[in-house]
Amino acid sequence: MPTTITMPALSPTMTEGTLARWLIKEGDNVSAGDIIAEIETDKATMEVEAVDEGAVGQLLIPEGTEGVPVNQPIAVLLEEGEDASSLDGFLPPQAASPAPAPAGEASPAVQSAPAAPPETASTPVPALAPIPNDAGSGGERIFASPLARRMAEKAGLDLTSIRGTGPRGRIVKADIEAALSGAPVEASVPPAQAAPAPAPVVAAPSPVVATGESQVVPHSNMRKVIARRLLESKQTVPHFYLTVDCEIDRLLAMRKELNERDGTDYKISVNDFVIRAVALALQKNSEANASWSEEGMVRHGSIDVSVAVAIEAGLITPIIRNADHKGLAMISAEMKDLAGRARDGKLMPEEYQGGTFSISNLGMYGIREFSAIINPPQSAILAVGAGEQRPVVKDGALSVATVMSCTLSCDHRVVDGALGAQLLGTFKNLIEDPMTMLL
Repeated sequence: MPTTITMPALSPTMTEGTLARWLIKEGDNVSAGDIIAEIETDKATMEVEAVDEGAVGQLLIPEGTEGVPVNQPIAVLLEEGEDASSLDGFLPPQAASPAPAPAGEASPAVQSAPAAPPETASTPVPALAPIPNDAGSGGERIFASPLARRMAEKAGLDLTSIRGTGPRGRIVKADIEAALSGAPVEASVPPAQAAPAPAPVVAAPSPVVATGESQVVPHSNMRKVIARRLLESKQTVPHFYLTVDCEIDRLLAMRKELNERDGTDYKISVNDFVIRAVALALQKNSEANASWSEEGMVRHGSIDVSVAVAIEAGLITPIIRNADHKGLAMISAEMKDLAGRARDGKLMPEEYQGGTFSISNLGMYGIREFSAIINPPQSAILAVGAGEQRPVVKDGALSVATVMSCTLSCDHRVVDGALGAQLLGTFKNLIEDPMTMLL
């Protein structure tokens, strides 16, 4: 009998996901281990492998569908010798009820498009109709692929004036491209009620919504999680902040010397020095490498440094595991690999979950100083500003030095003022005397 493929749990905390893209189509033969789909979690887009073999009998969930619960059937495989007729009467209980509408479905109050004619009672409705991606002002469903919807929003096109040529009248990429080319686009209405074709739709001069119109952009899963966790952090974690100025002229000189050595295949950054210094500072102040719990203080057995990386959907924190046991070259290579795969959405959950301390560096954006929000259950995060030349007093004389301001956000339940000051003092000494990080 047919076999169902279900939405997998790609992390211990995952309860739902977005089916970003199918890599198979109905009729394809798949084997165990074949990549069949891309699933978007709250942190990354991950490839999913088939665990059974067979022919794809039916794809139950359209691409772009958000909020698909873990273990809900998303496709059906046919065994050898079975054909499409084997699907008659076969519908998993979870798939029998309508799937939730995507988060991208706009409220009728937000849309200003003219209403499409309502469906009549005699209009047949397929058992597994595509999940709508938009709605008209009267609440009527408009079927469009996620890519087509994004293209239309970017160009300022009205989906209700475009006739879909995809399955069951769904608006696809080709329909948007046809509209942008200036060809007449007919409204999707039943033949008996067909109205005269509207004027040609041409591309807007810029991808900006018409002046004066507001737009509701649906939250990504990642943005929802970031909002929830940071709100929880500020409401439940007693933050306090310590700032120190580090002179980094010696560090910059050493960095230049290391990167210019013959035969080296690495380019060490200031951030790599910061990661190394944080790891060594935590090694010397191990009480700060801890987390709060109601049962007791959690003393971590390893120093795993999370490093904030900005990506299109928000923020992700890949982890340098056992950072105190890694040299600058290894940290540099590992960080470049993690950051690149983070931006491509290819990190595995274990590569961004479970760090013990975080670093957020906005120096490359010219930010002089800032205070970061702690990422629970961690107890501290270091905010790193830009290195800039500032006047300093040395031995009673005024001079100029390259100074980098760093602010430590602490959970006062775990890291009190004295411990935080000791940790930041050790970090400052390492940064200002970088040779000690090579020993």
